[in-house]
This record gives sequence, structure tokens and C-alpha cells, in this order.
Amino acid sequence: MAPRPLQPTEVTGRASGAGGAAEWLAALDRALAGVGAALLPVPGPQLAPAAVGAQLVDAMRPEVPLDDAAVALVVPTSGSTGVPKGALLSAAAIRASAAATRARLGGPGHWVLALPLTHVAGLMVLARSLDSGTEPSVVDLSNGFDPAAFAAVTQAARGPGLLFTSLVPAQLALLLDADVDLRPYDGILLGGAAAPAALLARARAAGATVVTTYGMSETCGGCVYDGVPLDGVQANVDDAGLIRLGGPTVFSGYRLQPELTIASLVDGAFRTSDVGRFADGRLTVLGRADAMVVSGGVNVPADWVAAVLAEHPGVRDVAVVGVDHAVWGQRVVAAVVPSAAPGPTLAALRAFAGRRLEPAAVPRDLVLLDALPLLPSGKLDRETLGAVVSAALTADAASNPPEER
Repeated sequence: MAPRPLQPTEVTGRASGAGGAAEWLAALDRALAGVGAALLPVPGPQLAPAAVGAQLVDAMRPEVPLDDAAVALVVPTSGSTGVPKGALLSAAAIRASAAATRARLGGPGHWVLALPLTHVAGLMVLARSLDSGTEPSVVDLSNGFDPAAFAAVTQAARGPGLLFTSLVPAQLALLLDADVDLRPYDGILLGGAAAPAALLARARAAGATVVTTYGMSETCGGCVYDGVPLDGVQANVDDAGLIRLGGPTVFSGYRLQPELTIASLVDGAFRTSDVGRFADGRLTVLGRADAMVVSGGVNVPADWVAAVLAEHPGVRDVAVVGVDHAVWGQRVVAAVVPSAAPGPTLAALRAFAGRRLEPAAVPRDLVLLDALPLLPSGKLDRETLGAVVSAALTADAASNPPEER
């Protein structure tokens, strides 16, 4: 089979026009059918500085054809901890993912697109629409996410059939704050970042049918719903505690990175960078291995600590990072967006967390923020957060020295 060309294609965030969702829907349909080039989403000027798109194109080298003609999409990873990689997604994997979602949620249904097509979650809304034989209703994202615009699209999209959408937690929080009625949706897929328990409780109290998802670009987006793998997906945890995901939705490798592909694909399964537990058919994600805080020789899953702290009534949003410490190696620091002023105290959070966490995992410092820094994908920007937390602790050290063990 002849090599397949790779076509960088602009994403604008609009419903129609060059780089809009309608153009992308047609292009993806052709790519899945094996017609023409595979697609590489590149953010347009409304979504990112021109230099970002140029650097992405340079890294993916579109002048070099794809060896695998079955690849339909090259999806850049979110780059939350490093340089974006290009995940090679075959037409078969994309179709398998869309069909598995339909089997789990029911359908065919109508989808509302509220995520950028620069990320796999947005692209999979298009793929699910093609699988259902429908055209998605599109929320204009060219000027950012607007709850009022989402509400208007939702109202127009209501009909006799099933209605679905896909969101990240930050969007869901904005919609709840704006009192947008989410009851018309038969399923709201929530992914891209761990969802705080308090946010899920708010959404369900408001009548929203939320389905938490776990997955990544390398698995065609979410492949585990509410902890249960989709049909055909195999999930397990290896001896190092890392989650492995196998089955027909797994990617074919990384663009022009054969060594990384070999390291990441083990016996056809993707070895993630996430730590988890799998028992009784249900997967629990504890957090990223590279987000592990090592304090006093104890490995502390930062995301797991954050999940516990998120249940405190004074916490609206929270992330946990490790800050270097001369004696303990790292200290566990909580970055908290309070639910109301003045916010919880460190003593209150330590008492709350100490009932469920081992001593090494209980936060030793607290930084209050107006908002957590996020990437365009809605994921936590860990690099920026680490810098913000370190600067805040340095500035506060003289007047509020950190508590010693």
C-alpha cells in the first residue's frame, strides 16, 4: 500500500467556513474512507499564536509521507508536561471508539460540539456524529467558551432523539455557575482532567447526566466510562502500578518517533503515564506518575490528594504539587481556589485530609489562587502552576514560615 500524505489543516473554532467544524466534518469523513491525506489539526490564530501552529507543523514534518496508509488522523498530545507528540490514529481505531460509545450510551444520537478540534475529544465528537449519521450542532469557540452560547445551541439542538455532548470540568463549572439547564442531555461525557467530587455532585443535583471518562489521544479519547472500560477495551495495571489500555481504539504509534512508540506500545497495549488500581471490573485513576510527590521517601499521588481535598466544603478547585525541601526531598503543597472568601486555612485542610490520608500525603503548605492555570485542552498546566506556587511560597516565607514535620 502506497504511503499516505499528511495534510496540516487549520482549526478555527467556528461552525462553518475555512477551518470550521463543517469543513472538518467533511474532511474527516474523507480521511476515514481512505480518500486523500491524513489530517493534522493546527490551531488557527483565534485559538493560539501563529508561532504555536508553526512549531507544531515543523515538529510533525508533513513533507514526510505516512508509512501507514490506514492512519486517518495525527493528533498532537496535550503537551501538559512536555513537547507535544503526534499520536497516529487509524480509521479503524476511530470507528471502533465511536461505535463503542454508541453502544454504551445508546443511539444514534445528536451531538453538540463544544470542544476545540485541536484536541482528540473534539475530533471524536465529529467521529461520533459520522457514526450516527448526523451533523453536530456547534458552539462557536473562536472567542472562548461562552455558557450563553452553549445554552442557545442546546436549545436549538433539542429534538425527539438522544442528545449528547462532551465537556471538560472547567466548562461544566462555568455552565453550572451560569445556571444553564443541562437536563436536555442524555449524556455529558466529562474528561480531559479529573473531575472534583463536589463538581460532580453539583451537576447531578442540577439534573445533569454526567459520565466521567478516562482516556487520551493515544486511545481515541475516552475509553473508560465511569470506571468501566468500553466494549473491546482492555484495562489493567502493570507491576509498576501504571495503567495499560488495549483493544481496537489504541493508536498505531507516534509520528516519526519509533523508539518512543516501542517503549509505549507493549504487546499492542498502551502503557500510560498514569498510576491506578483495577478491581472488580472498575478502574480507579490515582494520577500521573510524573505528578508523584516523593516526600520523606514516600510516593504521594498528587492527584489523589487533590481528589480528597476537593471534598472539603471550602474548596472550589484544587491541585497538588511537590516543592523541593532540603530535608524531606519534597513537600506536599495544595493550591486551592476557595469556594468563598477568605478560604480554608491550612490547619483545617490538614485536619480534613488527615482522616483519610497517610501523614506524608497531608499538605504541608497552602496557596490560595483565584483560578488554576489550564491548557487550551482544559487540563491542568502543571508547569505554570509549579512556578506560581513556588513564587507564592517564596513571597510568603518571611511572614508565614512553612510548618515543619
